[in-house]
Amino acid sequence: MSDEAFMRRAIALAATRVGRTGDNPSVGCVIVRDGAVVGEGVTGEGGRPHAEEVALDQAGSAAEGATAYVTLEPCALRSTGVASCSERLVASRVARVVIASRDSSVFAGGEGCRRLHNAGIVTDRGLLEAEADALYATYRPAKTLESRR
Repeated sequence: MSDEAFMRRAIALAATRVGRTGDNPSVGCVIVRDGAVVGEGVTGEGGRPHAEEVALDQAGSAAEGATAYVTLEPCALRSTGVASCSERLVASRVARVVIASRDSSVFAGGEGCRRLHNAGIVTDRGLLEAEADALYATYRPAKTLESRR
């Protein structure tokens, strides 16, 4: 399968929870190693857990060296204080992260991508961006930390 096919799967996962994730956006994540899906996730009802958390937990050690396909930039900060999705992706030692849409939220805002890049993870942005952006038409990113606590 191709990058587009795996991202379409992530978009399909995210579409199942649009409108059901509280203030958080519905995100889809698919983790692929050696051409096989080893983990996938979608944002939980009410906004937690995040899609990357679910997919990484499912993938376990198979995430090392894998590619993660994520519909929205992984968060760099969590309002709850737990490890952010970008921190978890770095810790899992994925080799590459493909991101469809940017997230202007104070919890991401380019910092998630910078963390991945600074850790030596290949980061590709914009694959099927228009399709993913359609999922976030009503998403209003947090502009301050207080707006999501």
